[in-house]
Amino acid sequence: MGRSPARRPVGAITRGTTGHNRLRRSDRWLAAVHGGRLRAAVRPLVVDLGYGASHTTTLELFTRLRQVAPGVEVVGIEIDPARVARAKPYERKGLTFRLGGFELPVARPPTLVRAFNVLRQYEEGEAWRYWDVLRGGLAPGGVLVEGTSSENGRRAVWAGVSGEGPVTITFSARFDAFERPSDLADRLPKTLIHRNVPGERIHTFLRDFDHAWAVSAPYGAHGRRQRWLAAVRVLAASWPVPLSPPLGGPARWRLGELTLPWTAVDPR
Repeated sequence: MGRSPARRPVGAITRGTTGHNRLRRSDRWLAAVHGGRLRAAVRPLVVDLGYGASHTTTLELFTRLRQVAPGVEVVGIEIDPARVARAKPYERKGLTFRLGGFELPVARPPTLVRAFNVLRQYEEGEAWRYWDVLRGGLAPGGVLVEGTSSENGRRAVWAGVSGEGPVTITFSARFDAFERPSDLADRLPKTLIHRNVPGERIHTFLRDFDHAWAVSAPYGAHGRRQRWLAAVRVLAASWPVPLSPPLGGPARWRLGELTLPWTAVDPR
């Protein structure tokens, strides 16, 4: 019998823009928030979906996760055969690259899937559908982290999605990369970016975050980090901001991060 034809990758080729440390902020969050999940898993597998024109961010993810979960394996998946071919020479034990898309052509369900700057080119309805496709492929207790970053990595927003649905949303920025927190609106996941209009929860949250930032201006005399910390505390009086690790607390806020439960901004 002849071999059956290979399954066509699901999805479309992205621009592929990437660069060193573009996803450092999300890598740091993944290691802190989900490192324990990876250590607890048997043969933990992480998929970096749509890594782009260079292997760089996948290699950085592998290196950083190995520091907190030495047994983790990482597979970089790209829909463009030329990009996969360019990445192949950088494979090593525990790190591989292969052709594919949203169907996740891996040998076993992944504990974690990172998909950054992949869904921006899709319509909102398609983004929701691909969230469902990806979370359906997770190992039990697994998580999808899907988001968008600026090209220099200084501003990013991402959602944490479990097998049951979206759980968290995280805003992250360098303190010199914005004038007010709502500047991060252009990095919102595709499921939210068109919802940033009056009457929607995400719009209300960003409006309130800007207000908290404004009333915390006096703390700016001690630096923008102190102003951010003060603004988050103001915001926590009216929004369900996690106040303790791993999702919240001063140790995370000092990094220019803020995580909320997804239910706080869910447009549905």
